[in-house]
Amino acid sequence: MHRQRVIIRTLGIATAVALAATACGPQKSESAGSASPASSSPTAGATPETSPSTDNKPGEASPSPSASASASASPSPSASPTVKAVMANGDDSEQVRELQARLKQLKLMSVAPTGFYGSKTTAAVKSFQSKNGLTASGSVDEETWKKIQKATKKPTADELRPPTVNEVDAPDPRCMTGRVMCISKESRTLAWMIDGKVISTLDVRFGSENTPTREGVFKVDRKEKDWVSTLYHTPMPYSMFFSGGQAVHYSADFAARGYAGASHGCVNVRDKGKLATLFGEVQVGDKVVVYW
Repeated sequence: MHRQRVIIRTLGIATAVALAATACGPQKSESAGSASPASSSPTAGATPETSPSTDNKPGEASPSPSASASASASPSPSASPTVKAVMANGDDSEQVRELQARLKQLKLMSVAPTGFYGSKTTAAVKSFQSKNGLTASGSVDEETWKKIQKATKKPTADELRPPTVNEVDAPDPRCMTGRVMCISKESRTLAWMIDGKVISTLDVRFGSENTPTREGVFKVDRKEKDWVSTLYHTPMPYSMFFSGGQAVHYSADFAARGYAGASHGCVNVRDKGKLATLFGEVQVGDKVVVYW
């Protein structure tokens, strides 16, 4: 009986892999309905940073019993006053977004501003403080903030909210002529280009190692605004098919969970509004280039 269960289970896995290689849709382990966008979704076009779970918030480290006892006593006259942080790990605000944009100007951050102060921002601030003779706390006090402002310029609207979270890769040479969706696996971006000029850009996600997104030069062979996967029965709005069953399309799963998972080969887009605009511009016959 045990051997029969093993055989059945093995056959089931082999069948699932075979099916996955022939169609799109999110991987079974993270279907679109498996996470609530309200609880886990980042802001449009942004992936929030997360700080290590073992970190306590600044100023909230659990004291030892002896420390708690001494805290109730009068402080020593020689004790230095605590400097209040202007911004610190765990904050989420427009000021943090400005901080991140300024740190990006200084080449201390490579990701786009999100407004959330996490581990990457903390590391960038520490680096700035170390280079400028400040205490490398990772939190932004008044002195640190003034020095950062002095070393940078006021961020533009595009710097605060760039088109994509990911930096767009240099276009493949095959993208430099005609109308083309230029899709880079390395930068995880799609650039809509006309005669070598970038018109718009989007963050994208690809298939897994077992169900890879095919690379090469293709053409859009059909468009389906309200398509539903015939195999996985998951919605694929604004589908632009370019290689058999593989298509560029909106993914609610990608919007909710980011890069935690993968498609079954399609090019997922998480910004539905921008994809709807692109869908209206792309024509059947336009070129698609997928490259590393």
